[in-house]
Amino acid sequence: MTQRRGRPPVDVGHIVTVALGLVDEVGVQTFSLRMLAEALGSGTATLYRHFASKDELMVHVVDRVLGEVEVSDLEGIATWQEVITSVAEALYDTLRRHPHVLPLLVAQVPVGPNGLAHRERVLRLLLGHGFPIGLAARAFTAVGHYVIGFAIQQFGTASASPDEAPQLLAFYRDLDPAVYRATVSAAEELTTVPLDEEFHFGLTLIISGLERLHDASDA
Repeated sequence: MTQRRGRPPVDVGHIVTVALGLVDEVGVQTFSLRMLAEALGSGTATLYRHFASKDELMVHVVDRVLGEVEVSDLEGIATWQEVITSVAEALYDTLRRHPHVLPLLVAQVPVGPNGLAHRERVLRLLLGHGFPIGLAARAFTAVGHYVIGFAIQQFGTASASPDEAPQLLAFYRDLDPAVYRATVSAAEELTTVPLDEEFHFGLTLIISGLERLHDASDA
């Protein structure tokens, strides 16, 4: 009797790559292991040899995304302010390319190899710039939360379309100025500031606060 050949093994890295592509396309909620198996030309049993569940696979997907956060020469950057700015910009740009991954970053703390390496590198640089360990940890966490939160608001599935800005501007301007005087006055500023400018404004505020805390720790 001739023994039937099974499907050829599938490389774990390739599985994660295809899974990320599907998540980018359809979102986390729609994504399923059956969908992934079909895309791979494999069976779900093959996937379960590598991952116990969809949730475990998503941990690897998140880590793959964090592996795309590229800041080439952090060690050569002169100031800690530039370090934080470069890291925040790189993370923001990466998340903007993968908006469907954002809910996963809310649901889990990234502890894969790329996430750990990124955290270790930034913390060491902050410590090297004279940050106490507690302030370095809080700075890393605060900046990460700001970037992820901003990205969710702007690029998440429920975020407003840029086409809605003119409608929102008109709505604010039509409010009763006797009740909403400040909102009517600020209508244009509330609705027309470019996203990148808004992102960097908030980041500047965080860095300004960290400067005061850093100077106080030195004193």
